Amino acid sequence: MDETTNPAAVAPAEQSSQLLGYPPGARLLIVNCDDFGMYPAINAAVIESIEEGIASSCSLMVPCPAAPQALEMLSRSPRIPFGIHLTLVRELPGIPWGPLTAKERVPSLLDPVGKLFSPSPAGRAALLGQARLDEIELEFRAQINAVADAGLAPTHLDFHCLADGGREDILDLTVVLAAEYGLAVRVWLEPGRRTMRKRGLPVTDNDFLDSFSLGIEGKAARYVQMLRDLPAGLNEWAVHPSLGDEESQAVDGGWPVRRTDYEFLTSQQARDVLQQEDIAVIDYRTIQQVWSRGTSFG
Repeated sequence: MDETTNPAAVAPAEQSSQLLGYPPGARLLIVNCDDFGMYPAINAAVIESIEEGIASSCSLMVPCPAAPQALEMLSRSPRIPFGIHLTLVRELPGIPWGPLTAKERVPSLLDPVGKLFSPSPAGRAALLGQARLDEIELEFRAQINAVADAGLAPTHLDFHCLADGGREDILDLTVVLAAEYGLAVRVWLEPGRRTMRKRGLPVTDNDFLDSFSLGIEGKAARYVQMLRDLPAGLNEWAVHPSLGDEESQAVDGGWPVRRTDYEFLTSQQARDVLQQEDIAVIDYRTIQQVWSRGTSFG
């Protein structure tokens, strides 16, 4: 691990937790449920993981078939903070989705048969190799505006299967859009984190967790140990809960990851460990306030 990703290498004066008003030794954790809106079993698990479990926020995939249901759930639960999971790829053949923008306006975002690319390494490479920034902006704006048109107010922007957008210019575009719309951005790779910290914008101080990187066996114990070992500063976990029911198993090969996330997030054990360890679980609302003050459109 190099010095740019080593939690111990983040000097106290640079910690994002302090930009948010917390003392240097505070341990902050965002537990964000990604993929909200992908299908109904995810929607149900996400809401339960936030309202009854330890999750603190979620990110909505606006182009997906279950997004209207997710938007309705959010409208009924206005206290749930959520971001927009900007989506340029699709991975579930049984649950197809495409761009919100008319396909003839965003041809560079489509594969040779006119569909969104797969998030496989080859699919991501093909997309990032041909995607035009102006067409990406059209689609990102369409996804953001669809949420605004529903009368809902997100807190942040993040990316589905494209870490920090996959390209520097995509991340730069997203930061500009965030400033325009008054939102924060999830940034977790270098050099993006370093750039944002230089601008006084809070981003994760320590290693970012994508729950798909964890094994299924013994996951609850692994989560417990990770909580006990959580370093000082701002931390973020991207988790992916789903009920793991028959619907999930029929369409989603990743359902075991999602089911085990759901089981831990809603467990008494998770709540107990957070209390024992004096970890402050926060969401993007506080971060959004600092980003809104620290960025300007243009």
